[in-house]
Amino acid sequence: MRATLIYGARDIRVDHVPDPEIHRPTDALVKVVASCICGSDLWPYRGFREVTEPRRIGHEFVGLVEEVGSEVRTVSPGDFVIAPFMISDGTCPSCRRGVQTSCDHSSGWGGPDDGGILADGGQGEWVRVPLADGTLVATPEVPDAGLVPGLLALSDVMGTGHHAAMAAGVGPGTTVAVVGDGAVGLSAVLASARLGAERIVAMSRHPDRQQLARAFGATDIVAERGPAGVAELTELLGGSPADAVLECVGTKESMDQALEAVRPGGRVGYVGAPYGAELPIRTLFTNNITVGGGVAPARAYLPELMAEVLAGTLDPAPVFDLELPLAEVAEGYAAMDERRAIKTLLRP
Repeated sequence: MRATLIYGARDIRVDHVPDPEIHRPTDALVKVVASCICGSDLWPYRGFREVTEPRRIGHEFVGLVEEVGSEVRTVSPGDFVIAPFMISDGTCPSCRRGVQTSCDHSSGWGGPDDGGILADGGQGEWVRVPLADGTLVATPEVPDAGLVPGLLALSDVMGTGHHAAMAAGVGPGTTVAVVGDGAVGLSAVLASARLGAERIVAMSRHPDRQQLARAFGATDIVAERGPAGVAELTELLGGSPADAVLECVGTKESMDQALEAVRPGGRVGYVGAPYGAELPIRTLFTNNITVGGGVAPARAYLPELMAEVLAGTLDPAPVFDLELPLAEVAEGYAAMDERRAIKTLLRP
């Protein structure tokens, strides 16, 4: 089969690799219908995370089950399934508490599973799914093609944006600021609107992303950063910073901005993979600021969000503004790196 491998900084290739097969009775084989490129994939692409040898990449995909192991009970051949961005068994204490990203047998796509066998990356034609019962979520029936992008967004970005909103206590009547206008930040805007926030301020400098933020429910846009951005935000919200701030980037600058944009007694929900960011404990203590979040347990949120996508009441699909065949995956990476695309959807 064909699959995407990263060889080094800005070196993405589609190679022929061995077809996956069932190795354990808890495995499933999934034929990929659609996958995508994540903002976190850009860290190794840009050279911020060293690649010492070629490896599979991609952790978001949906597809059709082709074969299952003898112990798989929750999915069957022919099912359309969504794969969250991490593998989990569904039975350990963390999974039972809805924190599947801390599963006792957790592993990631494109690397060895808990038993040391490769779990294929999502940016390919097929994937062997370990621990299929705990990992995959099947739709009630094979969905219409038009729903596929929205369902694909639930594998990571929509669940991650939702996690930020939940961690920050977003609900009816709250004021929200979203730091970051990538696919996760835009999904966080959509999640905040879904949860009933009164005002949602998207901090964005890019007109195309501002437009999508407004379509997703942002009531206001702030393009400034630093103290000027906080001043504009505070004025928009009637003299107080936001009740809840959603940090969706992970850099020191974005975390600093989030902490400056939240009111005393407010909450910051952070989901950006941290690179250089640190928390000023004294500031948090003095201002009674709560910080929560982390790696989003997308698997926990999938059933609820999936039902709304299938019902047509939730549509995160517009985060995909570029669609390419798998053979052109390198262009998908370049487009996101150069901010010519928010998020690239791939078709095998």
